[in-house]
Amino acid sequence: MLKLLRRIGQTFYRIWFYVLVAIPIFIFFPFLLLFASREKWYPYFFWMARNLWAKTILFGMGCPPTVKYDQKLVNGKSYMLVANHTSMLDIMLMLYVSRNPFVFVGKKELVKIPVFGFFYKRVCIMVDRDSTQSRTGVYRRAQKRLHQGLSICIFPEGGVPDDEHIVLDNFKDGAFKMAIAHKIPLVPITFFDNKKRFSFTFFSGGPGRVRARVHEFFETGILDEEDKGTLREEVRDIIYNDLISTVS
Repeated sequence: MLKLLRRIGQTFYRIWFYVLVAIPIFIFFPFLLLFASREKWYPYFFWMARNLWAKTILFGMGCPPTVKYDQKLVNGKSYMLVANHTSMLDIMLMLYVSRNPFVFVGKKELVKIPVFGFFYKRVCIMVDRDSTQSRTGVYRRAQKRLHQGLSICIFPEGGVPDDEHIVLDNFKDGAFKMAIAHKIPLVPITFFDNKKRFSFTFFSGGPGRVRARVHEFFETGILDEEDKGTLREEVRDIIYNDLISTVS
């Protein structure tokens, strides 16, 4: 009986999440559409996404965020933001973490999500991971956004592992290659609780705080492309050790 009640509660919790995703979009649709229509207006879109959408979802789900900053982001400066990826809440928490406007680089499949996908394809940099041409185009579009003073966010695992027992999957090269190419600081971020609060397993999750830690940045000014592997593993080790330390 308790298991049945728990599953009913988790089902409503899932439904409530998608209701919270949709409501702010419908309410502010004309403004979101306007600000998504021109790249120079993107910072206004980002402000609405951060303050009216992400915060509504996090607090509405009973998942108040807390962020520890080992180093602060400087207003008006471009960064490469990277974090572990285990949950849809990662998008909202990343928006909460950074007041600096940034653009997500993500897989094209997210376009299929109703309501969310409509704006995702207009403001994010989409990549088809099976297409070399698509991956090459990402660098060109990211460069344009960086020249506009924005930051870039990539989840370097390249997706969410099917096996949720995996603490942290291997990282892809893209974020590190891009950070070195554009000589921007790379910011490792650990998300501790999102998998527990809202994983991709349907009958799981529940309210509770979601914690993030912004680690000290990696400067890339003196690095060359051949250093991307070392940078990738150093960043992964930092996030992995942080996750392990909270479990043990």
